[in-house]
Amino acid sequence: MNNSVKAGIVVAAVVVAGGLGYAVLGNKGDHKSATKDDASGQTVKLWVDNKEYKPLVEQFTKDTGIKVKFTVAESANAQADLKKDPSAAADVFMFPHDQLGQMVQAGLVYENTKYADDIKSRSIDSAVQGASYDGKLYGYPYGIETQVLYYNKAKLSADDVKTWESLTSKGKLATNFGAAGANYNFIPLFMSNGDNLYGANGEDLKGTNFNNAAGVQVLNWVAKQKSNPGVVQASDDALSKLSSGKADAFLSGPWSSVDVKKALGKNYAVAPYPTIDFGSGAKQQKAFLGVKLFGVNAQTKNALAAMKLADYLTSDKVQKKIFSELGYVPASKAVQSEADVQKDPLASTVITMSDTNHSVVMPKLPEMVTFWGPADALLNDTYKGKIAANDYQTKLDKLVSDTSKAAQ
Repeated sequence: MNNSVKAGIVVAAVVVAGGLGYAVLGNKGDHKSATKDDASGQTVKLWVDNKEYKPLVEQFTKDTGIKVKFTVAESANAQADLKKDPSAAADVFMFPHDQLGQMVQAGLVYENTKYADDIKSRSIDSAVQGASYDGKLYGYPYGIETQVLYYNKAKLSADDVKTWESLTSKGKLATNFGAAGANYNFIPLFMSNGDNLYGANGEDLKGTNFNNAAGVQVLNWVAKQKSNPGVVQASDDALSKLSSGKADAFLSGPWSSVDVKKALGKNYAVAPYPTIDFGSGAKQQKAFLGVKLFGVNAQTKNALAAMKLADYLTSDKVQKKIFSELGYVPASKAVQSEADVQKDPLASTVITMSDTNHSVVMPKLPEMVTFWGPADALLNDTYKGKIAANDYQTKLDKLVSDTSKAAQ
């Protein structure tokens, strides 16, 4: 997982906590997260991906009197782990925002009833959208992710990668149009051309409208990429193609940055997605945006303490420290404007990609589970030429019909 990247350095005072120094930024939410209150003395369980949070949690306990049982756990499995036994699960946990709809419908996550104003004031709009469901705020955003364009700057210039046409005429782009997972990369092409997936906010079961002239235009464009010499079909071997010089660019997210740097070395470069001309003028290619969240277990017995911990873990000072430790691109507006975030090529590119012109927040509806397979097949078969152009409309009609069946 654009905006003209926000400038301005927030003046910071350095605080040494638990042996770790971190910047305390001027933020409305921070003053609430380090004072003792009626939750003092309570104990909460915490699941996080990384041990780097432990010293920060220890400082939280010193400041608030709230004890925390700290456990490293896999955030991608949060929903499944909570479902096994919610009463034995963590009170506070990390999870990806696209699980939120299923969690809310299953009664697994506690509504953010105390710190909603804090979250909304300090977080970028797309992060707030990712943390909300059916008009209510549940999550506590601590990071964002989008795909970006990695490229070999010895082969391509910054101007070359601004448009799909120049990128693929002057270099070779490793993509996966014809392989599993194409939908994650390329379903946003429809939104790039003005269509919606589950409506403008991603929560309308009847709101998918790919079966229109713009959608047909997208499939026509996808089919043409098979004969584009600058498009190299790749899936698991994309990085090896970058290393060997068989490809000069690659679409992926922050999770690939370490491997891409190894593949390209001093020629590593990163940029926002290019524009694409589907046949009616240049449109900005969009990506899905993911939001990293903390959530509170709906069955927690210590809701005040749990919400206080979740708010603290997503405060500006913690997001700043975790960016420096782990490279997570912050969801906080203030931390995004910090000098060291702005000068980081990957972070600043993800921040650019996070605006509504460059990305769309991944829908949170549980029905997305049944969308991926048919969407993948449509893109794969179109690219491979298995679908005749005069059948595109029929195929799109069926995809949209299947996508909205749950609303019947």
